[in-house]
Parts: sequence; C-alpha cells; structure tokens
Amino acid sequence: METENHTEVSEFLLRGLSDDPKLQPLLYGVFLPMYLFTVLGNLLIILAISSDSHLHTPMYFFLANLSLVDISFTSTTIPKMLVNIQAQSKTISYIGCHIQVYFFTIFAGMDNFLLTVMAYDRYVAICHPLYYMVIMNPHFCGFLVLMSWLIIFWFSLIHILLMRQLTFCIDTEIPHFFCELAQMLRVACSDTLINNIFLYVATALLGVFPLTGILFSYSQIVSSLMRMSSAGGKYKAFSTCGSHLSVVSLFYGTGLGVYLSSAVTHSSVQNSVASVMYTVVAPMLNPFIYSLRNKDMKGALRRLLNPAASCG
Repeated sequence: METENHTEVSEFLLRGLSDDPKLQPLLYGVFLPMYLFTVLGNLLIILAISSDSHLHTPMYFFLANLSLVDISFTSTTIPKMLVNIQAQSKTISYIGCHIQVYFFTIFAGMDNFLLTVMAYDRYVAICHPLYYMVIMNPHFCGFLVLMSWLIIFWFSLIHILLMRQLTFCIDTEIPHFFCELAQMLRVACSDTLINNIFLYVATALLGVFPLTGILFSYSQIVSSLMRMSSAGGKYKAFSTCGSHLSVVSLFYGTGLGVYLSSAVTHSSVQNSVASVMYTVVAPMLNPFIYSLRNKDMKGALRRLLNPAASCG
C-alpha cells in the first residue's frame, strides 16, 4: 500500500466541543465573553503594574509576565475556535495547526516556569528577607524570565521538527477544539515512538521539575514560618503567598484534571471540556485572584481606572 506523504495534507478537521449545530451559538456566546474577560483582566494587571511605581518589584514583575503569557496562551486557541463556529467550519490549515501546537506548548511551558520562579521569589522574600533585594535584583529577575523563554523555545521547536516528520492521512479529524500535541500524535498515520519518548521526557523536565521546585520552596516557607514566634508575623508573611498558591492550585489542578480525563476516558468531549478549564478558565480567573486578594493590586487598579480620584 502506498503511504500518503504528510506534505499532501493541506488541512485538518477540528471536532470541537460539540457536533450539535444548535449548541454552536451557545458555545460562541459563552466563549467570546470569557476570552474578552481574560484579555481585559490580564491587560489591566499589566497596565496597573507598569503605571504604579510601588509595584515595580520582583513579585509584580513576574506577575506582569504571567498575565502577558496568559493572554497569549488563550489567544492561541480560542480565536480560531470562535472563527470556526462563526463560519460553521471545522478546518484548520496544516501550517496553522503546527503553529498552534508550537505556541500552545511555549505558553503552557512559560506558565509553568513563571509559577516556579514566583514560588522562588516568595521563598527568598520570607526565608531570606535581609538579602531579598540583593538576590532578586532586576538583572537576575530578567535572567530568570529570559532563560525560561529560551528553554521552552527550544523544547517547543524540537516538538515541531519531530512532528513535521510524521505522516497524516487526508481528512484527518483531531478530536479536540484545538491542535493539541498529544492528540496530534494519536491521529498520525506513521510511527510516533520518538515523538512520544520526547514528549514524556519534556513533560518530566518541564512539568515535574518545576512542580518539585514549587513544593520545595513552600516547604521551606512553612518551615520558616513555624519558627516565627509572632502570630501576626506568620499571617503577614504567608498572606503574600495566598494569591500565588491559589493560582498554582488552579493551574496544576486543571492540568491534572486534563491528564486524568484523558487517561480514564477515551471520550473526546470529556477531554475537551477538561481542557477548557486548563486553557480558558484558569487564565480568566488569575486576574481576579490577584486583584481580589491583594490590597496593593486593588489600589493600583483603582488609581488606573480612576486617576482623577487618586489625584484628589
């Protein structure tokens, strides 16, 4: 039998969240506001931090980067889904699918790295407060973010180069609402052993190690707090970690939900719904978590949205 070359494939079909035509307007009406809230909320966080000199600290520098990544993360998948719903189409081009996989991998990995760096920042602030500004100086903070971008850039590029070697059959349907790497490997018509090995290695390095770093940082924080004699001091120190812990729980909790959903069930609908929590809901809630639980952020947002009142 003659094998079809992957270069002959010009497009893929995205199954989406539902095949029911009656549900498409509802899905559009739900996801468009969610996407706009995500972009607006995270954009306000970035503007508030950049416009308020009191927030020009390492913690808020990383938070601004996280908000930028969350905007990009959601923008990788949702706009295409909305366009397909509006156009009543399920297609995505071969190149467009590879671009989506590439940037989705980059921004998911950057979310992971930034949450780890933010945990390290809290560790230094609480466990080594006298050396905080010395250790977390602007050059070192910039270096941490730059290294995170470089590492995830090369891992994502290798994923794409390996995927380019795969053969896909004509009219291949991806059982998802976007081109997700694991799903692409499942629908490939050629051997994916090397791709899967690299996927497992990358998941271990970019997932397990950062999570281990977060757990280690918080174990040291808890140990340091236990040695404090003042209850007020304990509360004040740990309150600065509350928002970060909430975001970490949301990010890894939804990510774990996606993994367990794909492992336990083979239903594409359930897998896609679980992925919505990871790709849409988590980035949308992050700005609310940081603004509602943080007095400084609430003050900066108030001054940004109502500059006349802040001058008065």
